Amino acid sequence: MNKYKSKITTIDGIKFDSSHEANRYCELKLSERAGKIQDLQLQVKFELIPAQYEHFERYGKNGKRLKDGKKCIENACSYIADFVYTENGQKIVEDTKGFKTKDYIIKRKLMLFVHGIKIKEV
Repeated sequence: MNKYKSKITTIDGIKFDSSHEANRYCELKLSERAGKIQDLQLQVKFELIPAQYEHFERYGKNGKRLKDGKKCIENACSYIADFVYTENGQKIVEDTKGFKTKDYIIKRKLMLFVHGIKIKEV
């Protein structure tokens, strides 16, 4: 059980965060076998905001300038879709949701703004 009281479920050797997500996987696998959908993918990562770096100058012990360095000051912000597949020639990004967190809602909005993708919620 996790903090949202969903039960981790394993199907085909794949661990899913909830039984709802596992059941949806089974439905999508059947749809793929029937030819209704193609190219089913799980846990696809979409970058929403790239990592931010700070550049700095580096010097050796002898005072000679070395290759400039960079330090990550903000990690990238990404959204990981539960499922991505093609249906009728259109790419579908799908998320199984029992509870919509504030983080998810912001990432859903960023997916539409940055990638022009509206997430299908099941």
